Amino acid sequence: MSFAQKLREAAKKNQSLVCLGLDPDPSLMPAVSVLEFNRAIVDATADLVCAYKPNLAFYEALGAEGIEILQKTLEHIPADIPVIGDAKRGDIGHTAQAYARALFELVRFDAVTVNPYLGYDSVEPFLAYSDKGVFVLCRTSNPGATDFQDLLCSSDAQDNRHPLYTAVARKASEWNRNGNIGLVMGATSPRELQEVRRICPQMILLIPGVGAQGGDLDQAVRHGVDRQGGNALFSSSRQVLFASRESDFAQKARQAAEALRLRIGNILSEL
Repeated sequence: MSFAQKLREAAKKNQSLVCLGLDPDPSLMPAVSVLEFNRAIVDATADLVCAYKPNLAFYEALGAEGIEILQKTLEHIPADIPVIGDAKRGDIGHTAQAYARALFELVRFDAVTVNPYLGYDSVEPFLAYSDKGVFVLCRTSNPGATDFQDLLCSSDAQDNRHPLYTAVARKASEWNRNGNIGLVMGATSPRELQEVRRICPQMILLIPGVGAQGGDLDQAVRHGVDRQGGNALFSSSRQVLFASRESDFAQKARQAAEALRLRIGNILSEL
């Protein structure tokens, strides 16, 4: 089963477009182990989400033990829910091959995030895994995204100027021969999100920033979904994970995830 198929089935089963980031930060967590925390979060939310998205940085920061925790966390996630490895890898072809092999064959993610700054040969090794999802960073949710992603550039003989992030979207569309490319589009930039959805009307969009980063959920849903009201993942991490630092953390995380799922559903019902 391809990533896209697995995602559609999970979204349909749970009636959800919520992607939950599994980004354990010991400074924000209750007094439990990281693995215990992750397992409790998964148990509390597995019927409310369409995907999980662990950010590798939070596990790598824990050293060798963190990688083991990541593997055990993935084993605990139900097999019918896709997992996106938020790795943001991007390097020359030979190195990219090693990254792709590690993430898809050893860790066994269903999809990963990649940085396209080095061009096609840095992305192609990931795309070669045609049953896996590859989310290309396009217009990210952080404030510094404007430093480069909004720069005007020209890619045609007429010297027509357009923002760099739109060039990324168009290139990703060209590269999408296997139908396994998606784009990372921040909820904090609704106008840019609307523009990229127009350029890539059927591509899956991974949309972070609807929680602690302050993105407008209503605008993100309206501009992010396709004409059928799908092909979009609304990612939240801190808002759900750290809804409580007490012993009721899993219960509070469930309530936060359910509230987000219902809000998205209500907005969709108005479209």
